[in-house]
Amino acid sequence: MFERLETVIPDPILGLMAAFRADPDPRKVDLGVGVYRDDRGETPVLNAVREAERAVLAHQTTKTYVAASGNAAFNEAIERLVLGDQHEARVTARVRTVQAPGGCGALRLGAELIRAAAPDSVVHVSTPTWANHTPLLAGSGLRLERYPYFDPATGGVQFGHMMAALERLPARSVVLLHASCHNPTGADLSQDEWRKLLALVQRRGLVPFIDIAYQGLGEGLEADAFAVRLFCAELPEVLCAVSCSKNFGLYRERTGALHVVNETPAAADATFSQLVRIARGIWSMPPDHGAAIVHKILTEATLRASWRLELDAMRERIGGLRAEAVRRLREHCPQRDFGFIATQRGMFSFLGISGAQVRELRERHHVYMTEDSRMNVAGLRRENLEYFARAVAQVL
Repeated sequence: MFERLETVIPDPILGLMAAFRADPDPRKVDLGVGVYRDDRGETPVLNAVREAERAVLAHQTTKTYVAASGNAAFNEAIERLVLGDQHEARVTARVRTVQAPGGCGALRLGAELIRAAAPDSVVHVSTPTWANHTPLLAGSGLRLERYPYFDPATGGVQFGHMMAALERLPARSVVLLHASCHNPTGADLSQDEWRKLLALVQRRGLVPFIDIAYQGLGEGLEADAFAVRLFCAELPEVLCAVSCSKNFGLYRERTGALHVVNETPAAADATFSQLVRIARGIWSMPPDHGAAIVHKILTEATLRASWRLELDAMRERIGGLRAEAVRRLREHCPQRDFGFIATQRGMFSFLGISGAQVRELRERHHVYMTEDSRMNVAGLRRENLEYFARAVAQVL
């Protein structure tokens, strides 16, 4: 049966991880893997998570299944975090939430729902977008197309070109949007641009599928959810995939959710039944440990306050690293303007160098980033910023 299978080319990120681990050079710098790191180069377990986990384990009396739709208390808590307590879609019972194994599971669940409702749908994704969006969405059988987004010349968004492309889409086209901290570019829309995009989506009858994976790591919990809250209040149908990996540091616990906003509560009930059926057929029951931790943090005032402080510290650290990286690069590479790094948000930026220069950085200087020069800013540390800037200057 399997003799005709061919070896698949490894995921480039996984290959980069393996190469970094095998590199014995003490100066090596990992800017490839998309996880938050502290100034010791570690991905920490948040103190709020440790406290919540202790409480969960101390009071847990069973390991039986929760439900195909997940932990109901977590679903409500994450709804409140993303949409806000008194959001119109919640007050009018137009939103339904299903827990998923991470943001990846939420994206796939949303894709399967779209395919069940309209098998010929096309999902339009930004150029570029997170690499795993393609297999997650296309793996459901949906077709993907691209719309212009990032402007390499400015490090910002080609908003005019983006709007012109979306204006040409037929009604009911699905548009995948990054709520904040765009991965891989770090270039986000302004609130005014989100409002203009909303008007276009309303006029053209498009269906937004919003990926919010970094809430709290861009400009703050409220600001990073601006687009989701705006669209879910003003549109009849919105899908929103949520990840708790970055802002709670729960990478390996695979904790996420899918919110689906519908035009009426009756339509929401029908959608919910379809989501449960689809989830049951893919993973049967979602893992509960991470969901129980998040619920504990969000519903206990002391833990929530502790978590907010830690989240704010992570965001401020990333912002500080961006500003310091620009300062060091300006000092060592005066011929190039890297100022865009400080204006972007979240963990990622494109450095804007060639594939050959990326390889030279890796082979000569042990600085690891993906071939397209996407770098995880959170992989920098105060002790290696100078080394990083000098290495970039040498390959330039």
